[in-house]
Amino acid sequence: MTNVKPEIMCYNIYIETQDVYAFASYFSAEMEETMEILFYRYNNICEPDILQTFQAFGITVHTEEMEMTDKSITPRQCAVRITDWLAEHTFAFVFSINFFPAISYTCNRFKVPYVCWSVDSPVPELFSNALKNDWNRIFLFDRTQYQFFHPVNPERIFYLPLATNTKRWEEIILSMTEDDYTDYGGDLCFVGSLYTEKCRYDALKLSPYTQGFVDGLMNAQLKVYGCNFIADSLSERVIREIADADPDFYRGVDTYRDTDRYLAAHQYIGIKLAALERERTLNRLAEHFHVNLYTRSSNRTLPKVHCMGPARTLTEMPRIFHASKINLNITMRPIESGLSLRIWDVLGCGGFLLTNYQSEIPEYFEIGRDLETYASMEELEQKAAYYLTHEEERLEIALHGYEKVSMLHTYEIRITEMIRILHSLSC
Repeated sequence: MTNVKPEIMCYNIYIETQDVYAFASYFSAEMEETMEILFYRYNNICEPDILQTFQAFGITVHTEEMEMTDKSITPRQCAVRITDWLAEHTFAFVFSINFFPAISYTCNRFKVPYVCWSVDSPVPELFSNALKNDWNRIFLFDRTQYQFFHPVNPERIFYLPLATNTKRWEEIILSMTEDDYTDYGGDLCFVGSLYTEKCRYDALKLSPYTQGFVDGLMNAQLKVYGCNFIADSLSERVIREIADADPDFYRGVDTYRDTDRYLAAHQYIGIKLAALERERTLNRLAEHFHVNLYTRSSNRTLPKVHCMGPARTLTEMPRIFHASKINLNITMRPIESGLSLRIWDVLGCGGFLLTNYQSEIPEYFEIGRDLETYASMEELEQKAAYYLTHEEERLEIALHGYEKVSMLHTYEIRITEMIRILHSLSC
């Protein structure tokens, strides 16, 4: 077994969530019936845990699931369906992962709070004029993203980092067998997309000048962690050429400001950066270490990486995180300061995490005690080599990281804070 044994993990460390029950009771008293909400779902990875948390708090959750099976649903169809729900029910609020302008406009018309938790970046829909609606209660996971959008609707946009479901993971980890540790274990492991199949930048036909400028800018950004300077560095000429090169470039007809700079930097160059960084990082590590990769992306550019195929999120992923000696996290650059879901989930599974530095990490974790970070390829190689040969320190850090998220960073705790804010707006 290569990581913290389940029997020595502190599985009973949970914060009391009586505040949530109190707030749920408050809403129930206001409505004179059981608190009910509508959850608009589209198959986001966070949805099952958040749904489970709402239900654990005694909230009656109705789900709208048409977009889980039909990705061609239009904003108009979405608005019609939400209208039907609101015409027939009295909800404390409507909830979704990420921001849907059609839901926001509909809730605003019915004067029903629309609560969303943004878990991705970039999210072009945040540029919609719907962001200004009075009945919005919008939670953003990345502080830089929050600071960017907060002035648009300062009384209704809030910062809320992501979380993990340690209770879900413990059920799986406690059932792990010796064969699981053998099958899912390894020295270095990365689970995630390589973004090669999502990179629209590669299809652009750009001038030699713009191509050279962007290549130089990306190479410079790849050497810097904790600070994203792509957007501020783009000239109007480069932005215009990128926008004109893609006939499907997002051009919102209902936006409160120009989105071209943001999208060129994050949706095009940012995704390309993610693809480059993950390819270069994994190839470099594979020159010296045994690296396992779990992904649906093409692995043809990773000759020495051991490609294991995709991993099932709710069953295989926690086993991989727990059994691997070192779990790598390579945050995509459009997440400028925040902590991706991968960070919370690796720690929530009792795995040892080695991640690129993000400026928000010290707000929640002690580097070298709860997890480890790197700020250069040289530091990444050095720390990987060190922790592969210092098992006791590695296991201790994994245990501390697990204890920290169990006590402070579960979905129960985040939803407690969310409902506390909703309560304050209702007073």
